[in-house]
Amino acid sequence: MVSHALRFAFGTLTVFRVRVHRWDRAAGGAAMVVAPVVGLVVGVLAGAVGALVAWRGGGLLGGVAVVGVGAAVTRGLHLDGIADVADGLGSGKPAEDALRIMKQSDIGPFGVLTLVILMLAQVGALAGQFETSLGRGAGAAVLAAVAGRTALLWGCLRQVPAARPGGLGAMVAGTVSPVAATAVTLLAAGAAAAWRWQGGVAVLVGTAVAAGLLRRCVRRFGGVTGDVLGALVETSATATLVALALM
Repeated sequence: MVSHALRFAFGTLTVFRVRVHRWDRAAGGAAMVVAPVVGLVVGVLAGAVGALVAWRGGGLLGGVAVVGVGAAVTRGLHLDGIADVADGLGSGKPAEDALRIMKQSDIGPFGVLTLVILMLAQVGALAGQFETSLGRGAGAAVLAAVAGRTALLWGCLRQVPAARPGGLGAMVAGTVSPVAATAVTLLAAGAAAAWRWQGGVAVLVGTAVAAGLLRRCVRRFGGVTGDVLGALVETSATATLVALALM
């Protein structure tokens, strides 16, 4: 099952060419549990490129490189998700209409504004880390990527329903046990704390902020969708970087 889980996770969350042999809820739930491994790979790749760029062009360009590589490796999947969720939440319409707005291919003003603020926050936080040292900037990139995927487990808890049938959200909604979500989160925070104690705190902060968004979305939409899960990734990653910068 671990092999199927990793294939499912990398095949759905990245652009890597991975053949998914099992497409069912059992494999989807296992994939969410190992999703932080995807974050680790994406973070290492983005952090390495960011450090190289920062070495030659400065911390600001390094931060831009990290965000750009992360978006490219994931097809901008999570960024699209948080933009759609912002439009849905900002519309003020009933759940059914808000979900319809989120499913549209265009991005509205709430989505654009959210993307601009979020990406500025990520680049700014990463730039500060790179200015301190290349290793710290690369580490922050890895930390944010892992924290973002850790938030996926909480969005897929057994007690959290899908907002609508069909799609990736319905496939993985309600598939992760609270014990697994807690264990993986503590493991991620512990590993981050081994790097820097602030890292462990930042992961917990990122998870808590994403949990707040999750509660809001469940109340507003009646459950989770693929867009909501993407929004949790970006929210957790951004909150983790900001918390790390402030500490």
